[in-house]
Amino acid sequence: MTSTHKEAVAPEIERSPGRWLALAVLALAVLLVAVDATVLGLATPYISEDLKPSGTQLLWIGDVYSFVIAGLLVSMGSLGDRIGRKKLLLTGAVAFGAVSVLNSYATSPEMMIVARALLGVAGATLMPSTLALIRNIFHDPRERSLAVGIWGAMASAGAAVGPVVGGFLLEHFWWGSVFLINLPVMAVLVLVGMKFLPESKNPAPGPWDLVSVVLSLVGMIAVVYAIKEAAAHGMRWDVAATAVVGIAALVWFVRRQLTLPAPLLDMRLFRNRGFSGAVLADLLTVLGLSGLVFFLSQFLQLVQGRRPFEAGLAELPAAVGAVGAGLIAGMVARRFSVRIVVAGGLAAVGLSLAVLTALDQSTGYPLLGAALLVVGIGAGFSFTVTADVILSSVPKEQAGAASAVSETAYELGAALGIALLGSIVTGVYRDFTAPPGTPADVASAAHESLGGAVESSASLPSAQADVLLHSAQSAFVDGLRLAAGVGAAVLLATAAAAWFLLKNQKLEDGVEH
Repeated sequence: MTSTHKEAVAPEIERSPGRWLALAVLALAVLLVAVDATVLGLATPYISEDLKPSGTQLLWIGDVYSFVIAGLLVSMGSLGDRIGRKKLLLTGAVAFGAVSVLNSYATSPEMMIVARALLGVAGATLMPSTLALIRNIFHDPRERSLAVGIWGAMASAGAAVGPVVGGFLLEHFWWGSVFLINLPVMAVLVLVGMKFLPESKNPAPGPWDLVSVVLSLVGMIAVVYAIKEAAAHGMRWDVAATAVVGIAALVWFVRRQLTLPAPLLDMRLFRNRGFSGAVLADLLTVLGLSGLVFFLSQFLQLVQGRRPFEAGLAELPAAVGAVGAGLIAGMVARRFSVRIVVAGGLAAVGLSLAVLTALDQSTGYPLLGAALLVVGIGAGFSFTVTADVILSSVPKEQAGAASAVSETAYELGAALGIALLGSIVTGVYRDFTAPPGTPADVASAAHESLGGAVESSASLPSAQADVLLHSAQSAFVDGLRLAAGVGAAVLLATAAAAWFLLKNQKLEDGVEH
């Protein structure tokens, strides 16, 4: 790869060691978002005990962040392309830190839901900006593959650091402290980012279309809300009406993008089979995984009786596998092929989830740890290579919008996964029978959530409390097994789809000019 034929478009600064310092700043932002997502699952039992949310409110606390982020990512990615990705990233980082404080001091379920939603608004500015900046900083495709691998590895490291640090904080402080760990990371990100991050934006972006922004937000939130409600409580007329409004808004959004001279999202990107295949693989993979991950922390703590810190350590193998796989994914995809790495990774995750259908209250850690390690390795390979495919499929000017599509698929998958698989777990769980003589208020609280069962059983005589808890834990594990089975089916089907959609897809080799 000689530089003889390269034009002066690739400035010398982008080939200097400064680009790796810039990557370190971007990795911090990713770390922050990943820590925030995983720490919530660990804190859920404590939030349940303190704020006493209903089962539905608990699910909203879990997924409203993803709903809002999914609705705003495309708009924010496009905004970054227009006003500057560095400017948007640093503004969003400051907002993320401020809203984290609001999460820490929430005093009611409603306030917590609003705080999580506001965090989603701030989070929507961070993720597309980080990937888009990588696309514009690294012009050598092999370097970019490594940079994307490091980016993905930091997301996985955040998923590992979150539960361990969160577990330590939960054992020594109140649950709100898990959100305050965002603040020092934010401070470093902003101070270092101001100095080392290069600004980049689309040189001829056109106006930011506010009608498209509203249509995207309304459409995404309405559709996801309708799916969640239908899964949890069945199809009602108001849920059906919300779904119709959401679908109509998204159809209008797509039609509008096709007619605008400077669209918020260039729909022609989806004509690229590699781009579409990678986006679909991301969405379905996260859908299959997220519901399980959301409930796994509760299983480790409330069923197997582990302390929060111990539960955090128990989830480490998944992150270790994902970090290792992410760092070598680009090299492996060039050595073999994109579709072998992505489809193989997804199949490995699917088979691991299938193994978890054998889970019971006394399952030993070796089986769980091994399954989590394979899940991490498979996901690390798949997510890193699909992110690379998505980034290299588009011109640099559209990097923000393309990154936002990738992140939207991820967040939408997370919201749908928690909604659908979470509803399966909750639906099975609520069918358990409380022992005879259980007071109505205790039985009602126990049926709301497993955390509610643990707390309310404390008021019963020891023998009766043990029977209630055993029934509740058994029902929770039954729901978890069923969710793991559905997740396994989704992942194996996605692996098969990726095998066909990513045929002949290759990662770039030559330096851009």
